Amino acid sequence: MSDPSRPAVPAGLVSCGVVAIARRLTADTAPQVGDALVEGGVLAFEITLNEPVTGALRAIESVAARAPGLAIGAGTVVSIDAAQRAIDAGATFLVMPHTDPELVGWASERGIPTLPGAFTPTEVLAAWRAGAAAVKLFPASVAGPAFVRECLGPFPEIPLVPSGGVTVQSAGDFIRAGAVAVGVGSWLIGDGDPAGVTARARQIVGAVADARATRSS
Repeated sequence: MSDPSRPAVPAGLVSCGVVAIARRLTADTAPQVGDALVEGGVLAFEITLNEPVTGALRAIESVAARAPGLAIGAGTVVSIDAAQRAIDAGATFLVMPHTDPELVGWASERGIPTLPGAFTPTEVLAAWRAGAAAVKLFPASVAGPAFVRECLGPFPEIPLVPSGGVTVQSAGDFIRAGAVAVGVGSWLIGDGDPAGVTARARQIVGAVADARATRSS
């Protein structure tokens, strides 16, 4: 049974099954990457809060002002202060590399979806109990699709989003194993060239759609 008090997984992430992850974008380049992602069918965009954080916050702000149809998240959120600053800049969901029940609970109480990172069943359940909208399986390249399949055995209600080392070659395997979506970083964003981002976005969205069709057939 779903919990009506739990923030929902962002619709953009669920619809296309992909969240793009970018690091060290500027306020000038981020909107171009966001436009390229949308053109390629990716509707969820995570901008990580790498140092200097102010630069990442400006990037989030610039994308939020330009792409209202794109779900914009802040990644590598490790404190409540950073979470608040990201939300103020326009982020609508928060992603973490770890599980911090206090941070997840703080966001959940405010209706902000979170995707805390987890690598073990204990961490997955702790993140879910704290109020996560979904749990980021990280690093996915180490855990592998088999972990998703086995973890959903005892925890079928927990949406898993594998992230870290996911490419077009592995995305379908994670989706067929039961993941609700995948997080894709360097493979998708590349050097930030818009034409390349759009082309790769179309590839990964297509791979996810094919895997979902196979899973449901």
